[in-house]
Amino acid sequence: MTKKKRQRKERNREQKLRQQEAIRKEPEEIDEFPGPPPDRRAMERMTARIGRIMEEQDFESMEEANAFISRYISEGGGSLEDAPPPATPLEQAQELVYDAFDTDDPLRKVELAEEALEVSGDCADAYVLLAEETAEDAEEARELYEAGIKAGERALGEQTFTEQEGEFWGILESRPYMRAREGLARALWALGEREQALSHYRRMLELNPGDNQGVRYELAGCLLDEGHDEELGELLEQYEEEASAYWLYTRALFRFRTEGASERANRELKQATETNPYVPLYLLGRKNFLAQGLSELVGLGDESEAVSYFATALSEWLKTPGAVEWARENTEEEILSSFEQE
Repeated sequence: MTKKKRQRKERNREQKLRQQEAIRKEPEEIDEFPGPPPDRRAMERMTARIGRIMEEQDFESMEEANAFISRYISEGGGSLEDAPPPATPLEQAQELVYDAFDTDDPLRKVELAEEALEVSGDCADAYVLLAEETAEDAEEARELYEAGIKAGERALGEQTFTEQEGEFWGILESRPYMRAREGLARALWALGEREQALSHYRRMLELNPGDNQGVRYELAGCLLDEGHDEELGELLEQYEEEASAYWLYTRALFRFRTEGASERANRELKQATETNPYVPLYLLGRKNFLAQGLSELVGLGDESEAVSYFATALSEWLKTPGAVEWARENTEEEILSSFEQE
């Protein structure tokens, strides 16, 4: 990192610190407003603790293991707080990262991530946090995510990648690696290295076809943007049971791109509209996206989902000749009018 970048980063850090101090001095009434939703990654701490408790037992079946945990928590007076402490340096580093996920203070997040790397250089999530909190551009993010991937590979070992392919997310220890790889794909895409980004997304779905991370949405958007219609069709078919607005409207747009206003394209657009009727309101300019704004919580079938989809997919509709007009002609005015008033 150059001297100028270090100085700029230090100035930014000092500015954040001053902002945090100013917030602490604000009137107490501000505390009445709800804070940001908790970081879901912090919840993995409970899974880690359960794993350490289970390691001390000798079960003959999964049913016996599940029954033990149920009794441990509900009947035996046990608590996850009573789990054995992290034993290895990597486990101890990950515990610090869980603390970082659990705090709203950006400076504290960075401190904990740096402390975690001092405990274990194989802590991929520490690099993920540093990329999220300190990277000033996509190139810096790329360097940190690449370091995270290497850390994850060292932690997991080559054997894990061959023996556990297809079930990767089910291994708690693999999740930091998968987060780093997703972050790297996004950074590469932002840097214009699109084929490299696509290769990372593809590999992640090979490792975890159940796709707990939602990588398929990012990959679908990238394939749309690159015009890889054949591969997009295969991806849509792979997750044909998906019922989110993003997936159904993407499928309808794909069908229009490849078949025009065919009977199948019209049918799939209708299915998407029935699933979430708010999307056409934004797509056709009947509702103001800027006035609505993005919500941190998105519910399937509601307006927040429509806004989220519109924000990410509008450019693909505009890049597809005739697509917006096709949506206008094939969305019933009665549906638009009824939801427009909400």
